[in-house]
Amino acid sequence: MTLKAPFTDVMVKKASGGFYQGNSVEIALLSKGIMVALVLWALIWPANANSVLGGINSSLLAGFNQFYIIIVGLFAIFLFIVAALPQTGKRIMGRPGEGTEFSNFSWFSMMFGAGLGVGLMVFATAEPLGLWGSNPLIVSGEVAANSEEALRSAYRYTFAHYGFHAWAIYVVTGLSLAYYAYTRDMPLTIRSALTPLFGRLMNGFLGHVVDVLGVVATILGVSVTIGFGVSQFIDGVYAITGMDWLMNLTGDTPAPSTVGLLAGLLVIMCLSIISAVSGVGRGVKYLSNLNLVLSLILLLTFIIFGSFMFALTTYGSALVDYIFNFFSLSFGAFGPQSAADFAAGLPAEAAPYADALRAGATGPWGNFDGFVSGLEGEAAALPESVLQATYAAGDAGRQFAWQSAWTTFYWAWWIAFSPFVGLFLARISRGRSVREFILGCVIAPALVCFAWMTILGGTAIDLELTGGAEGAIIGASNTAKLFVTLGQMISGNFLNAITIMCVVLIMTFLVTSADSGILVMNTIMSGGEQLTSIKHRIVWGVILTLVIGTLLVAGKSAGGADPMEALKSAMIIGALPFTIVMGLMCIALAKALYRDGIRDRNG
Repeated sequence: MTLKAPFTDVMVKKASGGFYQGNSVEIALLSKGIMVALVLWALIWPANANSVLGGINSSLLAGFNQFYIIIVGLFAIFLFIVAALPQTGKRIMGRPGEGTEFSNFSWFSMMFGAGLGVGLMVFATAEPLGLWGSNPLIVSGEVAANSEEALRSAYRYTFAHYGFHAWAIYVVTGLSLAYYAYTRDMPLTIRSALTPLFGRLMNGFLGHVVDVLGVVATILGVSVTIGFGVSQFIDGVYAITGMDWLMNLTGDTPAPSTVGLLAGLLVIMCLSIISAVSGVGRGVKYLSNLNLVLSLILLLTFIIFGSFMFALTTYGSALVDYIFNFFSLSFGAFGPQSAADFAAGLPAEAAPYADALRAGATGPWGNFDGFVSGLEGEAAALPESVLQATYAAGDAGRQFAWQSAWTTFYWAWWIAFSPFVGLFLARISRGRSVREFILGCVIAPALVCFAWMTILGGTAIDLELTGGAEGAIIGASNTAKLFVTLGQMISGNFLNAITIMCVVLIMTFLVTSADSGILVMNTIMSGGEQLTSIKHRIVWGVILTLVIGTLLVAGKSAGGADPMEALKSAMIIGALPFTIVMGLMCIALAKALYRDGIRDRNG
């Protein structure tokens, strides 16, 4: 069987002169227009923007929660099959005999810093602690929150959120882009990944739409990451300096103020723009290497002064549990529970109070005692056996609410982040085999994430289990938990030094993520060019700053405690169209690999 040559003549029309010389005017104006409209909406009508984005987000989660869960599971299975097959795994993404551009150390450090750097700092302790207090087994009543019995399930879902699934999302995009760019000499841009399915259509408006979806998803994914990171950066600066104006001290838990967040954002983004101007071969590479070194110092601090043996035993048992439950985590998806379905499962005595009982029985963050304590009037006087049955009737609703608010949020976040991380991984992976790319970018960083989460997060849990922390870590905000844990472990000048190092590490992780995102957005806008205009890097840096700043203000304007709410809602909305693009990428790559194998066999 012989096949004609694949379509590789991807052409992105570029301006021959003027401000957009060397760039696609269509991609630039469409993507910038969407972002400017979002900025103006959040700036002029912040409360309305927050409310509308939240409403759309809720509707999307109700309709697409199962889609998000299942397609991410398929991404992981697809990559493992591609890596395992001899004919596909051994393919080199480059010309015959071509070496790699970066050493393994620099390759891994850039991959690690761009993919999960900020997330690991923010959620190193917050994620395991949060899941120790709320996960599907706790929600169903199988185990008690914050107990020894809840430890295994807490790490099962911690590993799920930061493990093979998360990195598989990045690698689906990265492998698609790298394969076409380095084996077929096609532009390193999103539209190239769909040419096996749509051919010349990718040279027209459809190609512009695909690239714009990649840019929009990148901006929103990077925005959420920087929003979380800036909050932790301010927590760290406050821990060092004690400057009250950075914080809102009126609530139960101190949290960064709007002024503090905006001040931190300006500092980080100015440094990011400077780094982006210097390019991937200099600024990003050197910062990534620094990130990895400082991360190892922080990890060593927890190994020496933290609960290392507790973490070591937790790592082994949690990894086995995660692998054993891999398929159920991949495809165990829940849909919303309707009022009628909830009412149908109620005992007869509770049926007249179905409306009053439903909200508490299907809420994802509480437990049976919290459900009972929130009841009023005649519903509160029902026998305990009836209330137990009522709570059990809402289990499907609780599972859906928990999954959509936690796991699906993560999948949407990683998907929104994937054009940026995927294109960046492709940019630094020329000359590596498909198998090396998949295993190096899925398995290796996931195992490091697991170690990070068990050593840092396990120390925090052990301090709470043994009573040493007395609830101080659980009671802290998510972005402050790392600093509170350090305060429970060490003291004096050493604590000050490590806290300062953590702030520097957070800052460099943020700068690495932001400047890599800026470089990627310019690469897409320029049709895959790796050397892009300095002025456009500055412009995208400013747009990114405005998007984050205005959505943080919009989140605060609604009077809620979480300034990240508007950012998270916008990100989940923006991720959905690109999820469909990623599904098409898998189909296109499977077709390309299969047909290239036939071409090889026929010379």
